Amino acid sequence: MKFTDKLILEFLKSSFENSKTKINADATVLVGEVMRLLITEGAMRAAHQAKQEGSNTVTVEHLEKILSQLLLDFS
Repeated sequence: MKFTDKLILEFLKSSFENSKTKINADATVLVGEVMRLLITEGAMRAAHQAKQEGSNTVTVEHLEKILSQLLLDFS
């Protein structure tokens, strides 16, 4: 999974307080990699949670159950 540079830039711009703030290409690549890792890890943990509950399908509820620990681990 790879995010486009345009998507990452728009994502970052949405949190900038100053519209003139710029981000270089290396930072864009790094943020994209962190986003990829966060999503991959979240999906894996949610799948593990579903398996522990005897489900073959991952639902939003499984993601909700792992989300707080996932965010703590990434902070």
